[in-house]
Amino acid sequence: MEKQSIKEEASAKDQATFKSRSRAALNDQNLQQALTAIGKGFVKKRQNALDNCPDFKALSDEAVAIKTHTLQNSRHYLTQFESALKKAGGWLHYASTPDDARKVITTIAHEAGAKTIVKGKTMVGEEIDLLEHLTGEGFECTETDLGEYLIQLRGERPSHIIAPALHLTRGQIRKDFQNHHKAFYKNKDAARPLETPEDFVKEARSVLREKFLNADLGITGANLLIAESGASIIVTNEGNGDLCRTLPKTHIVITSFEKLVPTFNDAAVILRLLARSATGQPISTYTTLTSGPNLHKGQAMHVVLLDNGRSEMLASEFSEMLRCIRCGACLNHCPIYQNIGGHAYGEIYPGPMGAVLSPHFFGQRASELPFASTFCGRCNEVCPMQIPLTNLMRRWRQSTAAAESWHQTAGMKLWAWFAARPKLYNFMVKTTWPLVRRLVNHPVLGPKLPLLNKWAQHRAPLQLAAQSFQTELKQSVTRNGANHETQ
Repeated sequence: MEKQSIKEEASAKDQATFKSRSRAALNDQNLQQALTAIGKGFVKKRQNALDNCPDFKALSDEAVAIKTHTLQNSRHYLTQFESALKKAGGWLHYASTPDDARKVITTIAHEAGAKTIVKGKTMVGEEIDLLEHLTGEGFECTETDLGEYLIQLRGERPSHIIAPALHLTRGQIRKDFQNHHKAFYKNKDAARPLETPEDFVKEARSVLREKFLNADLGITGANLLIAESGASIIVTNEGNGDLCRTLPKTHIVITSFEKLVPTFNDAAVILRLLARSATGQPISTYTTLTSGPNLHKGQAMHVVLLDNGRSEMLASEFSEMLRCIRCGACLNHCPIYQNIGGHAYGEIYPGPMGAVLSPHFFGQRASELPFASTFCGRCNEVCPMQIPLTNLMRRWRQSTAAAESWHQTAGMKLWAWFAARPKLYNFMVKTTWPLVRRLVNHPVLGPKLPLLNKWAQHRAPLQLAAQSFQTELKQSVTRNGANHETQ
């Protein structure tokens, strides 16, 4: 497939800042059109699903307890999982770094004599640049999740962890299909209709079916790993994961240890949260349990567990982040993500979850992301695993404060100096508030004021209240005191 090198794309992104990428995203009309689907789709569907699940909070509490217990006893459950997997005929491989994981998977593929590979959606695979690596090693590797397939055609990264092609409009997808499927349709109508979702799915299915049938090796991720049985679980709405794991002679699962739970009953609790939080479904269309290789077919199965700093995270103040089940609810409800999409973050994990994970996985290059939040707290409210995302972002901010520009640092120090002197602070607010309010609220001058001119480009004009917060608070205290004396 013709594509720009993902490494070249990543290099270009590294040279840009989060602010510059965000500015480009806000001015991208196709992206802005595509992002409207978040509120109409994910947000409303999730709320409907929760309205029809009165025990959601109890399930959430139970899931948090399950994950916390498993992480605190991860060595025990890893040993149990490895023993059960081997008993079922599978192999477990530990990979400390992305490079280790790539080497393990490449070695398995070569030993299996594989030439063609079909791959299901896996964020851990994205984390280690797996597609880029396998293609560079000479394998014909095809993404089979429809969203992942679309972005492979374009040489892009996912913009959302459960809807990789969320950033694309129907017109863009139509153009890509017409350009890339010419050989498949050389004897057919070149002006074939591509209007409805069914049209796109039908064409993609026709192209991908041949890939499934001819694949030597299949790669999937895992949403959950069950320690007692050595089984892995994947959830999809397309069934491509089932074909990736059952048709090829060799199946590789690439995942990480925080996906472990002790029993299938524990997994069932989390599954009831996952689909509702992600897509608003009671359960995904396909929930597939793999208990080992199909020995009757002579199939081989390997599970590759990537660490990539997760062990250090488990022992750190960010350990709660390992409870994340990758549902994407925090992205869907984040006002920042809703306006700029995923690519502006510059890493494979966007939104609030990415603002916590990316600095840990990718270091300095992701140091801006914890500042990409309004701290409205919506992500905390919707997280089914009750991860305190804003608190974790605040910890990153504190540890990377030096990354702030000098004028931000100077501004905060100046504000702190005034705030430490209440009488002076109150006097300044009281005397300047009327003038500031008249300027900011002016219909012509307000949007043109320094700083506010950038605000007004993508937001409704700022309107200040008639009185400052401190004045209103003082009056409220006085009124309450008077009412209390009257009573």
